[in-house]
Amino acid sequence: MKTSKTKTPKPVLIAGPCVIESLENLRNIAIKLQPLANNERLDFYFKASFDKANRTSLESYRGPGLEKGLEMLQIIKEEFGYKILTDVHESYQASVAAKVADILQIPAFLCRQTDLIVAVSQTNAIVNIKKGQFMNPKDMQYSVLKALKTRDKSIQSPTYETALKNGVWLCERGSSFGYGNLVVDMRSLKIMREFAPVIFDATHSVQMPGRANGKSSGDSSFAPILARAAAAVGIDGLFAETHIDPKNALSDGANMLKPDELEHLVTDMLKIQNLF
Repeated sequence: MKTSKTKTPKPVLIAGPCVIESLENLRNIAIKLQPLANNERLDFYFKASFDKANRTSLESYRGPGLEKGLEMLQIIKEEFGYKILTDVHESYQASVAAKVADILQIPAFLCRQTDLIVAVSQTNAIVNIKKGQFMNPKDMQYSVLKALKTRDKSIQSPTYETALKNGVWLCERGSSFGYGNLVVDMRSLKIMREFAPVIFDATHSVQMPGRANGKSSGDSSFAPILARAAAAVGIDGLFAETHIDPKNALSDGANMLKPDELEHLVTDMLKIQNLF
């Protein structure tokens, strides 16, 4: 079967820890990601969240918060020269976060929140909308259109070209499969790529929501398998959360890859013809 070729100038790679744990931790991970960041074949973004508002338990670690978190991401940006992705959960955060972040991400649970999409789209940042675990991939066109019409009121329907031009992306991260599990329908990549560039989130796609006594679990060993499958279908980039010590990470440790594991995966993916 013929696969789709990426239309973006370079394949996107988004990598970094789930949540900001400390500046030292960010620096250690950023150092390990330098070989990938320096790969001229990739458009690299360092990601980390200043707040994980969608946690299962009230006791779960959320992050340092907006102000301190952005200060640390700005330091990483200046020290390493990395472009930055972070997510926002409330409309007021968008304009502040966009002063540091090159991509603002809308979490999957909030992918239909009109005010949030509009607020993010009013900034100069790229908008990365994660597909909700509960969403029909075709219906993500309406979230894309909210962003596009905020940036250009003349747009009447979303297309890949208009979304690419206006910096609006979608991100696949799996769909609910019963309770406490996710599955990736690879057809969604083709469906959504008709009206927006699509990033594949390999690590959240192997998450097992709520399966660890008030926390989410997962199985990171399946992330490379799904990533290679997505590459064969045709995607515009890869999202993979990384940590130097996933077992002791404060969020999503069961899903995350070590930087060297990600480096091997990216090497494999770049070998898959018609991916990029």
